[in-house]
Amino acid sequence: MLATDTFDPLQVTRILFEGFSSPAIVLFYLLGFGAIGVFGYGTWVQIRKYRRGRPLESTLALGARFLDMCRTVLSHRTIVRRDPAAGRAHRLIFFGFVLLFLGTATITLEYDVLEPLTGLRFWHGDFYLWFSLVLDVAGVCLISGLIYMMVRRGWIKPPKLDYARPDRQLGDPDYDRSAYRREDWAFLWTLIVIGITGYVLEASRLVWLAERPEAWELRWWSPFGALVAHAMSAAGLGADGAGALRAGLWWFHGVLALTLIALIPFTKVKHIFTASGSLMMRNPLAAQRLPRQPAESERVGYATITDFTWKHLLNLDACTKCGRCHEACPARASGAPLSPRDVILSLREFANEALQKKTLPDEVKLDVHGKDVGQVFMETLWSCRTCMACVEICPVAVEHVPIIVQMRRKLVEDGAMEPLLQKTLQTIHKTGNSFGESKRKRAAWTKALPFPIKDARKEEVEVLWFVGDYASFDPRNQKVSQAFATLLHDNDIDFGLLFEGESNAGNDVRRVGEEGLYELLAENNIATLNGASFKRIVTTDPHSYNTIRNEYPDFGGRYEIEHYTSYVQRMVEEGRLRFKRPLGYRVTLHDPCHLGRYNKGYGAPRELLRGLGCELVEMPRHGDNSFCCGAGGGRIWIPDAVGTEKPSQIRMREAGEIEGLEVFVVCCPKDLTMFEDARKTCGFEGRFVVRELIELITEALVDPKSATAAEDASRDAVAVV
Repeated sequence: MLATDTFDPLQVTRILFEGFSSPAIVLFYLLGFGAIGVFGYGTWVQIRKYRRGRPLESTLALGARFLDMCRTVLSHRTIVRRDPAAGRAHRLIFFGFVLLFLGTATITLEYDVLEPLTGLRFWHGDFYLWFSLVLDVAGVCLISGLIYMMVRRGWIKPPKLDYARPDRQLGDPDYDRSAYRREDWAFLWTLIVIGITGYVLEASRLVWLAERPEAWELRWWSPFGALVAHAMSAAGLGADGAGALRAGLWWFHGVLALTLIALIPFTKVKHIFTASGSLMMRNPLAAQRLPRQPAESERVGYATITDFTWKHLLNLDACTKCGRCHEACPARASGAPLSPRDVILSLREFANEALQKKTLPDEVKLDVHGKDVGQVFMETLWSCRTCMACVEICPVAVEHVPIIVQMRRKLVEDGAMEPLLQKTLQTIHKTGNSFGESKRKRAAWTKALPFPIKDARKEEVEVLWFVGDYASFDPRNQKVSQAFATLLHDNDIDFGLLFEGESNAGNDVRRVGEEGLYELLAENNIATLNGASFKRIVTTDPHSYNTIRNEYPDFGGRYEIEHYTSYVQRMVEEGRLRFKRPLGYRVTLHDPCHLGRYNKGYGAPRELLRGLGCELVEMPRHGDNSFCCGAGGGRIWIPDAVGTEKPSQIRMREAGEIEGLEVFVVCCPKDLTMFEDARKTCGFEGRFVVRELIELITEALVDPKSATAAEDASRDAVAVV
């Protein structure tokens, strides 16, 4: 039944202040304007806080950013990842809340703006009925999502929501984060009480006006409110009692909603705005391409909270404490005093304390480094592997890694680092490599080859192979380099090296925080590359691949570069490389952080393994959720604490759970080093082997008819004993 079929459409509506006296209405408006005033003041305090941060170099394409943010928010694509149940519940809460907010705004638009100014009314008749139905369903969605979230926090209790701090000890003044739990519960209870009282308020109105046909006979356009109304009537509630209940509940519901509005800038609720802003300002290359140190800057990195850019201050407020970065962090998993979430929350607390005041405190009190409340420990910052697991999974685009690296820059400037790391950086500065070897020895591994390799500085080549430190100097990785060189030579690829002209690419040096040394390495390599003649660069090192691809362009070095896996896969697709025998191994693949999460290079290694005739069994954490070997961010140069389990060992134990695994495949020199060591310490030497993908490719290129007994014995050694 529609309103126009039986009733006067103008009578099919709800009178907003029906039954209220003029003083009561005036009081409500005073409370409303007061709430808006508090909200406005709080918003200004937050804006002032962000303005105290440094400006961004560029905020172009705001229109495109806004549209992308809207797509992300409306699709919930970042929220449903790896936690679909929570994502679905959040979707119910979000869309339920948005529809209810729009409904309230629609009423306000007519009642307080259009009707007084123009006499226009639309909130009646059929529009009102459909409006009631949509909002009734929206309220149920909101309450359903909230109930699941309450069950999740109260009974399911996923570990990532426990707020345990690995960077503090029991008894430290800022160890206890129970205030966050109280805030979470207050937020959930406030919303659910607003939602439930809305239905009770609607139901009491229906019972109160049961004698009014245009209200009672059309009650099923508010089906859930109507069900509550029938329950009230069945319980013996009459019109007078319902009227009294409505009057009291109207004020309770209204004042609670106004209080929520007033407190938005000061509570968790502000994530509605800060998360959207963070997503809008998302940098798709946040960790892949770190910012240069401004030449005019008096300080290096982030020393004080006012050194942060306003966007990073916004990131701090955008964090919803969901714990996904906490759960994904390999450093935290290995017992290091680091949780990306806790770094962000500590800095948020620090920023709120220091920057929300009318006047800034002394600069000493703005220092974010140290052991005081809200400060970040040196040990915490050096625990980071810069694997980007936190940045990649964050649903609101918080840039944990760039923030940590900026803070590391200050530590490096002050010399506050492990002695071994400091020595390694000095070694790189002196020799151009982390092994401390003479530059002349960089290509010493080529002497064992039965063919010469071109010097790309002197001869034109099609492919320039940027080898990297570990592939050049580490004895185990040198064998892989020799295998790849043989593969290129045997397939008539015109390639060459930079020989002693190549230096460490600087990727990990930069992520350590040594920006000055990084720029020196980058400029030297770019000068050498610009002096060579080639069409493209191929590298077997994902770390070198990342910085040459994403960061060298900022220094004038723009090159076509690819990782060897995609280059070899293209050779296979074009028919330039044909495997001569299927290997038949049962394998699993570790995605290197700098090839996978940093540069989305997931497909080529898997295509190659399938082409090799291997049975690929994915580990539970793979692709963009892959774990870390623990070497990144300079951690390969920093000794781990005695007695702690390394990320590489955690990964080996994960691989060890795969039944019948024969080969753990890697495609990164550092991975090969880290995982071969971890395999031994974890006791898997007789179970499976760690091999570079290049080695499997080389093996598959050997004609089975000409395979020697030694090769067959080598193959048998891979099999499970």
